[in-house]
Amino acid sequence: MNPQVAAAVKACETVTRLRARNFYYGLRLTPLDRRWAMYAVYAWMRQADDLADEHGPSRSERAQRMQIFREDTEQALAGHADPSQPAMVALAEAVQQFQLKPEEFREMLLGQWGDLDAAAFQSWEDLRTFCYRVAGTVGLICIRIWGFSNPEAPRLAIERGIAFQLTNVLRDLREDLDAGRCYVPLREFAAMELTPAELRDWKQSDRCVEFIRAQTQRARLHYERSQPLDAMIDPACRPTLWAMTQIYSGILDRIEANPQIVVAGRARLSNFRKAWIAWRATRLSSQGLAV
Repeated sequence: MNPQVAAAVKACETVTRLRARNFYYGLRLTPLDRRWAMYAVYAWMRQADDLADEHGPSRSERAQRMQIFREDTEQALAGHADPSQPAMVALAEAVQQFQLKPEEFREMLLGQWGDLDAAAFQSWEDLRTFCYRVAGTVGLICIRIWGFSNPEAPRLAIERGIAFQLTNVLRDLREDLDAGRCYVPLREFAAMELTPAELRDWKQSDRCVEFIRAQTQRARLHYERSQPLDAMIDPACRPTLWAMTQIYSGILDRIEANPQIVVAGRARLSNFRKAWIAWRATRLSSQGLAV
């Protein structure tokens, strides 16, 4: 790795350590020869997400910045990254070394582009498409970096990514509703004779509990469907996937136990708990046990 790329990777690692509240504990378990690429992908994703969610600039200004970011990404995917942008330099190296697929990054940007407007999904199909674009693609990119041999792995990686994103949707529900966004399908609100505003105020509490539990059950189903993925990736990278899954499914556990937390606070695991999961993954791996 030349000095320019090494410096770019170091910058991406710093971004990941400071910003990846849940990913960082898992990514640290990835072997060094692949960990740097995970940092590069995360730093690129973080930049895209920040541009889409940036407060202050108008919608047209954010769209213009996203378009510039998209053009810079295309240059990086083609191996011609702007040397002044560490995330692009590191991404270009990762794409080349791990033969990552440009269309998966483009799909991710389509999902981020949708966040420029106040989301209001009508159906599960709308939500699933969004989850695929912003998280299923991440699953695909990750397993290409980690390594896999079973041809079923890509399909299951998409399922796991969707499970993570559905967990995020529930975790961030209050924040999104307050910002005028509703990722949970509006048709499902109507079927329950409930509105997003009533859920936000936790009116008709029995109906609200039933509604949130239906959402958690759907997320749980995606975790269960993707369970075989853990045994399909390179054994050296299984602790990373296991730890990340434990963290996200642990958040879902908290929401299942207390559905009102989605509007009363923010479901999260403590740093101690996340560190324990990472330690446990390391122990299981060092003992040669399946994680």
